[in-house]
Amino acid sequence: MTNRQNIPGSFRDPSGFLFHRDGVLYRQVNIAYQENYDSLIDSGLYERLVADGLLIPHQEADLAYAQSAEVYKIIKPEMIPFVSYPYEWSFSQLKAAALTTLQIQKKSLDLGMSLKDCSAYNIQFGGGKPIFIDTLSFEKYREGQPWVAYKQFCQHFLAPLALMKYTDVRLHQLLRVYLDGIPLDLASSLLPFRTRLVFPLLCHIHLHAKSQKHFADKSIDMTGRRMSRLGLLGLIDSLTTIIDRLQWQPTGTQWADYYTFTNYSPQALEHKKHLVGEFLDGLNPKTVWDLGANVGLFSRVASSKGIQTISFDNDPAAVEKNYLECVSNGETNLLPLVADLTNPSPGIGWENEERMSLLQRGPADTVLALALVHHLAISNNLPLDRIAAFFSHICGSLIIEFIPKSDSQVQRLLSTREDIFPDYTPAAFEAKFSKYFTVESSAKIRDSERTLYLMKNRTVPV
Repeated sequence: MTNRQNIPGSFRDPSGFLFHRDGVLYRQVNIAYQENYDSLIDSGLYERLVADGLLIPHQEADLAYAQSAEVYKIIKPEMIPFVSYPYEWSFSQLKAAALTTLQIQKKSLDLGMSLKDCSAYNIQFGGGKPIFIDTLSFEKYREGQPWVAYKQFCQHFLAPLALMKYTDVRLHQLLRVYLDGIPLDLASSLLPFRTRLVFPLLCHIHLHAKSQKHFADKSIDMTGRRMSRLGLLGLIDSLTTIIDRLQWQPTGTQWADYYTFTNYSPQALEHKKHLVGEFLDGLNPKTVWDLGANVGLFSRVASSKGIQTISFDNDPAAVEKNYLECVSNGETNLLPLVADLTNPSPGIGWENEERMSLLQRGPADTVLALALVHHLAISNNLPLDRIAAFFSHICGSLIIEFIPKSDSQVQRLLSTREDIFPDYTPAAFEAKFSKYFTVESSAKIRDSERTLYLMKNRTVPV
């Protein structure tokens, strides 16, 4: 029996949609998009973008897989290892996605095409680099037409980047609230006055927002508004220049410099890395999630073994440093993302289904939870049994560290509050986790009071 399932995140586009068939991802191209699809292929743009690593490649598949009579083509795009969203990216990830989108638009114009859709959700990270995934976002360019995706580009890319740079780096979380990008009038009101002295920001955000407000209740004849190809190229160059110049330095947070001030001795740190590597070798997972990964020190123990590794942390500065190191080293198996485990990304959009929750994108084969449990239990008042239950939903196996109250890091957490955690003990930890996991191995980390455990999920096949 054939198992078919449409992807909720692509139902809005009349050009086509994504669906799964027997676990394989396909995209239906509708007849309405026939002319633009043929132009994308015949112009050589598809081949050029794929060759440049800018567009996800696909193969044409059997029309018998069609989901409706409107079908023109069925294509099978190459799969992305992990779907991430703009509100989970660091500053430089969003910047790289923006520059990639502009680069694609410029190459498209060279071959008589243009992007009609500049949603940040059209970008994913594969092999360590941003790549465009929506094959149906291209249309034939007609001389004189304005760029229909300009406003969307500013809302999805320029506005959040400017807010992260000039106001607060955490404001990219507004993208969780505004699915079609941060409204320009909101961005304009949140940005400091000095940004009005930066000419591209004045034009593309402040005056753009004012223009939108002015014309909001007026009928506008778009056919009468023209922009030459040269003017459009100038617009793209202007956006590229300002985004390229936006810089944010990931400093001044506690966790970005965690390993500078940790109470680990070099011997303990090396022994812990050795144990993590040894446990991973025994498990041989295909995917690893490193939760509370900081700058990715232990994520790289996994990714260096060729394991697809997602490196989560709630500190944007730590994630930024992690991503910049990935870029510097040319790492292809590691994806750093911003995530708060006490409030992970939910399902959002229409019927809460257009963007998947973090849990829906699991489970991972293996989860690393190193120097994490004490923060969840003590800083966030989460009972050990609830922590164990959470981990049981997201992984087949677990490499987890328990840090006792006698450790200086736990003592630091307790120094500013009453100790209301009588059950925070090694015995209680093992008992609570044993409800969901079997303890396969454990080892004391040298020159410390910490213990590393290897556990396998009782309920999820490994």
